[in-house]
This record gives sequence, structure tokens and C-alpha cells, in this order.
Amino acid sequence: MALISRTNTADSEFSPLTDAVALITGGSRGIGRAVALRLASMGASVAICGRDNSALSETAETLKNSGARVFSHDADVTHSADVAELVQKSQAALGSITILVNNAGVGLFGPTHEKSEADWDRVLDTNLKSVFLVSKAVVPSMIQLGRGDIINISSLAGKNAFAGGGIYCASKWGLQGLSACMAEDLREHGIRVSTICPGSVATEFSSRPKDPAKVLSADDVAHAVAMIVTQGPQSFLSEVHLRPLRKS
Repeated sequence: MALISRTNTADSEFSPLTDAVALITGGSRGIGRAVALRLASMGASVAICGRDNSALSETAETLKNSGARVFSHDADVTHSADVAELVQKSQAALGSITILVNNAGVGLFGPTHEKSEADWDRVLDTNLKSVFLVSKAVVPSMIQLGRGDIINISSLAGKNAFAGGGIYCASKWGLQGLSACMAEDLREHGIRVSTICPGSVATEFSSRPKDPAKVLSADDVAHAVAMIVTQGPQSFLSEVHLRPLRKS
């Protein structure tokens, strides 16, 4: 019996999310892909969505080859009908969602007065409205379960201002406020709401050249997600600031 106990303990240490179902928006590439792979490696069943079918299929196949239970769906998370279908089909395929990572995001930079209404709508809808829509769709089942983690991928741009960042910063400052209020609304239901605020990350998100030694990797953000979802049950990490070790 002692041997069985040690084996079970080891399994739970290496696969702490065996009973978890995670939904990652924007999960086909960049940070979302890295998060999906990390959570799958920890034993979670994983649902991902995106709008690039080729990237979505490739990531889903990689996840399946790792042995994970996977559901992928082409969805525009700025539209409530798409969100409802995404959540319903994800839960039908994998079970009730216990981890939601709101990662879908876009960035448009430049002087605010030079941007269009369409630019504003695109950034605010993707970076902020989608978090409202997807969280609203997932929360009822989490309340029924009496537990859950919602992790919103924000940015240090949600804490700091910089030239050319008007629309992007507005979306991330708004996300900070939304997340903090959601945390207060949901903590009594056993649901933990956290934000991760990375600095510059080496993904295709920005076309600006970066020194790889002076920026974060997508895996750095995935590590922070893993840290949050394995936090002890009596506490939660409300906000993580993530910076590269070396300054640019």
C-alpha cells in the first residue's frame, strides 16, 4: 500500500490538473498556444479557439499528440453568439470548464488622434469586450461547481502610459478594472480571478524587432499561468507582473 501511495502522490505532483478542463482563447499561437501546451502537460483537458484555422489545427494536433484531451473551435470571441457556441461545445466535449484563460488580444499603436473608430472598436472589443463575454458564459457552471480560475492576460501597459499606446492602454487599463471587480464578485463562489501583466513578449503580436535576451517568451507567461492554477485553495494570486530579467 505504501508503494501505491507514493506512486499516486508522484502522479498528482506531475499531473496536478488531471481533473481540470481549461479553455484558452486565442489558443492557436503565441502566448495562448504556450499556455495550452503547459496546462495539457499538467494533465488538463484543453479547449482552444482562434480565427486562423491552419494554426488552430496545427496546435490541436500537437496537443493531441501529447496525449491530451482536446477540443478546438473556430470562434470570434467578440461576438456573443460565437462565444455561446464555443462554451457549449467545449463543455459538451470535455466537461465543465474549471480554468478560463482570456488571452485573445490585438495591438494597434500610434497617436490616438490618428486612429479611427474602427481601430478603437477592434482593440476594445478584442481585448476587453471578449473577456466580459467569455467570462459571462463560463461563470454559471463554475458557480455550480463552487470553484474555478479565470486568468486574464493583461499587460504592463495596463499599469503604465506611453506615447502611441492610447487605444491599447485603454483596453488594458479597462481590463485591470474589470478583473479586479470580477474577483470581488466571484470570490464568495470559490472562483479566483487573476491578471497576468507581462512586459514585452517575443511573439508575432508586434512587428517591432526585439533582442531575445531582453524580452519575455510565451513560455514565461505560461509558467505564470501554471503557478496561478496550482496555488493553494485558500488563497489566490490576484495580479502578477512579469518582466524580463535584462532591461532593453
